Amino acid sequence: MEYRITEAHDGKLLRQFLQADLRLSSKEIKHIKFLENGLTVNGERVTVRRILHTGDLLRIASEDTETAPIKPVDLPIAILYEDAHIVVPTKPADMPTHPSHDHYDDTVANALAYRYAKNGEPFVFRPVNRLDRNTSGLLLIARNRTSAGRLSEAMKSGKIRKSYLAILDGEMPLGEGVIDACLHRTTESIILREVCPPDAPDAAPSRTEYRVLAVENGHTLVEAHPITGRTHQLRVHFAHIGHPLTGDDLYGTPSDAIARHALHARTLVFPHPMTSEVMELTAQLAGDFETALRKFFPSYAERNTL
Repeated sequence: MEYRITEAHDGKLLRQFLQADLRLSSKEIKHIKFLENGLTVNGERVTVRRILHTGDLLRIASEDTETAPIKPVDLPIAILYEDAHIVVPTKPADMPTHPSHDHYDDTVANALAYRYAKNGEPFVFRPVNRLDRNTSGLLLIARNRTSAGRLSEAMKSGKIRKSYLAILDGEMPLGEGVIDACLHRTTESIILREVCPPDAPDAAPSRTEYRVLAVENGHTLVEAHPITGRTHQLRVHFAHIGHPLTGDDLYGTPSDAIARHALHARTLVFPHPMTSEVMELTAQLAGDFETALRKFFPSYAERNTL
């Protein structure tokens, strides 16, 4: 599908155009977003947060068969759970979730494409959640369109809960807390996000709940639950309150203890898309994360099973 943007839609968010003008459902938009080149403006792949301008050429891919297949690559990746409807890999650090600029053959999508190509099974990459390249831990991937649609609805209705472990710079008080702070992309970068006022352009309401697990050696270990799923949400939120993730070279400072930001997607709780059974899956800690945890929190590590 192809549309030339007119003056009537100048300045409108792509999401608004898709919902209000094309009358696409949330499920349809979700499906399109995960297609290779699902949404492009003037030949550039974009997100639904793209602001449209008069004269822009919007193309919308409508079927999986219209997209180029993901290249199968033999990459090591651990699978925590798998059936005919979903697969839950444990993503290592330094592996992107999906192909993008400069990362066409080193992603989770490439590894899964290889896994299923070996068995002669068709494969379309349908991630329900995503992780930054240097965040380790659990990904939930739908193996068919029906599962993708049902899990998308479960995500929107708050039935999917994600739990992260994060090591933070500085010592926080013991207890629980909530960070409510809108986020948007900075004007200087297409990558960086920042906290912004609720009335700022593209302000996205963002909420993080957390519980402090340990405080030792100038660092804090927290269990964090992102209620919303904004890009870099945990990284920006904790930096905003003065406690950036240890090793975060974008929002904090590098660390000798870990060569990336210390964030691990530990647990996923979700309803199975076909049976509605509530599933709870927990990943082992990534090796570098566990090493840093034991270094900073020896008392906690001694008392708890990691």
